[in-house]
Amino acid sequence: MKLMTATEVSRNFSAVLDAVEHGETVTITRGSVRVATLSPAPPSNGKAFKEFMEAWRGKLDDEWEADVLSARESAIDDFKDPWDEN
Repeated sequence: MKLMTATEVSRNFSAVLDAVEHGETVTITRGSVRVATLSPAPPSNGKAFKEFMEAWRGKLDDEWEADVLSARESAIDDFKDPWDEN
């Protein structure tokens, strides 16, 4: 873990982001007080969502599916393209 002042982070922001991207955690201080921590974001490749969906496969009833489809159609029907002049 790296400890940096807010001034150091602002002056070296690109390098700090590079370090965080490569796994480093940076704690930021202001006036010797810890105010924030920058750490790598968890990977998001859809794995957790896929696992969630697999866990529920075949366990949902037809009414739930109909509700989801109805909500989806409603959202699509209510959508108005702001660039469409019609």
